[in-house]
Amino acid sequence: MNKQEKKLKLKEWKQEKKIEFEKSLPISRELFERLFEYLDEKLDIEKCSHDLSLTVEFLIQNNLAQDAVINWLKENGGYCDCEVLYNVEEKFFDDAVL
Repeated sequence: MNKQEKKLKLKEWKQEKKIEFEKSLPISRELFERLFEYLDEKLDIEKCSHDLSLTVEFLIQNNLAQDAVINWLKENGGYCDCEVLYNVEEKFFDDAVL
């Protein structure tokens, strides 16, 4: 396999991973982005309590399925509100992860 073929295979693999990631989301990408903004604003004012209380607050306010979202967040490294920002948010914007 030459260099150009390797680049093409890598590009295809990254696209497949991105599609898999998007399909795994329990809520829309837009809602996740709103969650990240919400957490960012709240954590600017108060410290992380090392749980998902602010995330749960957001989910309740937006009438979203708590169990599905929380399980997905934990599977992706979000065990508390600050980890949702540090570990999960980057997966939405980092092509290397996708």
